[in-house]
Amino acid sequence: MTQFAVYRNPSSQTKADYPFLLDVQSMLFEDLQTRVVIPLTRAPALTKYPLAYLTPTLSLDGEAYLLMTPQLAGIARADLGPQAGSVADQWKVILAAVDFLVRGF
Repeated sequence: MTQFAVYRNPSSQTKADYPFLLDVQSMLFEDLQTRVVIPLTRAPALTKYPLAYLTPTLSLDGEAYLLMTPQLAGIARADLGPQAGSVADQWKVILAAVDFLVRGF
């Protein structure tokens, strides 16, 4: 499993609203049986500052998704399934959002 890999949401209850989960966990913790993920959504309504900084728009396969940073969660790595994509090229925006959530600036 790699940092910034994207997986299809396995939850039948939430996958309509959050079709993908982004793995943000460092590779230093590869041996853990859980991964830290952030849901991705297509909802375009959350675009005002500071939400724009906290929930930036990411591009995945030509589609725009919002990174729902406040919904950061842990999931069993076995539940993630196969990798569906990667947003590693957008790592600066992702880490800035996580940092903003944790530190507030």
